[in-house]
Amino acid sequence: QVQLVESGGGLVQAGGSLRLSCAASGRTFSINYMGWFRQAPGKEREFVARITWNGGTIAYADSVKGRFTISRDNAKNTVYLQMNSLKPEDTAVYYCAAAYTQNSYTYWGQGTQVTVSS
Repeated sequence: QVQLVESGGGLVQAGGSLRLSCAASGRTFSINYMGWFRQAPGKEREFVARITWNGGTIAYADSVKGRFTISRDNAKNTVYLQMNSLKPEDTAVYYCAAAYTQNSYTYWGQGTQVTVSS
């Protein structure tokens, strides 16, 4: 089992920045991918970014490229999502997820709310 705990959400004005953190615990040695997803009210959950746990391969959704940066700290078992130039449409609950294989996320955090005011 892997446990994921997100933090760092909040209320920010458009153009501002936030950094989300996802602390992983448990059997993290078996995890290969860590991802960030988000779900806005009335919408489906969507992919935001992912990173491989040891190789550093990174991918982003087109909607956040150039504004968001995913990174990891293996020593702390923590993945980060630095969000810059935030827009009101970035408002959502952001979830951290862990996967053994690409695009097959098994473990999910509880989510953290990000609200961007215009």
